[in-house]
Amino acid sequence: MDPIRWGILSTGNIANQFAKGLQVMDDAELVAVGSRSQEKADEFGDKYNVPHRHGNYDDLANDPDVDAIYIASPHSHHHEHMMLCLNAGKHVLCEKAFTLTADEAEECINLAQEKGLFLMEAMWTRFLPGIVKLREWLAAGILGKIQYMRIEFSFKGNYNPQHRLWNPALGGGSLLDLGVYNVAMASMVLGLPDSVDSHILKAPTGIDQQTTIFFKYNDGAVATLMSGFDASLPMQTLIVGDKGWARIEHRFYEGKQITRQIHGQDAEVFEFPFESTGYQFEAAEVNAGIRAGKLESDIMPLSETLALMKLMDGVRHEWGVLYPVEQQA
Repeated sequence: MDPIRWGILSTGNIANQFAKGLQVMDDAELVAVGSRSQEKADEFGDKYNVPHRHGNYDDLANDPDVDAIYIASPHSHHHEHMMLCLNAGKHVLCEKAFTLTADEAEECINLAQEKGLFLMEAMWTRFLPGIVKLREWLAAGILGKIQYMRIEFSFKGNYNPQHRLWNPALGGGSLLDLGVYNVAMASMVLGLPDSVDSHILKAPTGIDQQTTIFFKYNDGAVATLMSGFDASLPMQTLIVGDKGWARIEHRFYEGKQITRQIHGQDAEVFEFPFESTGYQFEAAEVNAGIRAGKLESDIMPLSETLALMKLMDGVRHEWGVLYPVEQQA
């Protein structure tokens, strides 16, 4: 079986994490990298032994030796870079948040469908061993009917109006950077909410520096989602059902440790270590989809990506947090 030949667009931290994940895969090969500068492309290429090193993104997208491209640029540029790669006939795995807005997401999805190309949001957490096991527990009803969730992803950051986290021109804000994990986790467990309430603290730049979002469901279930750049939280996910509870411990997005208690039994701690960075699992999902001739993942479908983008659009608009692309529309 020939390996799927990957290219990576951008050379930042998360691109490095993905490259390390590819290194432990038997059916994937990192053959190309694209950067805005030749120097950075060469530096990345030297680090990971990448043969094709492009000093611009157009050349990467049009590289005939590349099957799939992982987009690791800031999410303010995801729409532009997805359209570039899809128009060049490449399958795409795009970092989250998928785009800035649902309209941008829909345009990318429609183009991929038109061209018969695989497209997926890189919600890497969903493919990790611990989260795969959690989904099995939920499907088997081990926790019973889920009644409550609490998900928190927040750290203490230094305010810098030029940094991508704080700069609206770069898609700044805790919702799209951190809260997207929370929203996707709640959706995985409970589905889309029937109503949404929220609270926000804005930064001087106008982005959401701290958010608390409440997902409410007609069956009585509630999820509390917290994200922010101004306080360090345990970064756990608690899932409570009528038969027991499970808590994904610190750095829940890695799913490496889950504590579970079933009513009447002692709590158990389950460990889910994995090799390398863990980014190989989402790449494996893309590889399998491409080989099967699929256009999307069953585990992270495009319909869910679009629905969550619409939900986040709605919440942001209630807050009055608009990105330049929306203000120009």
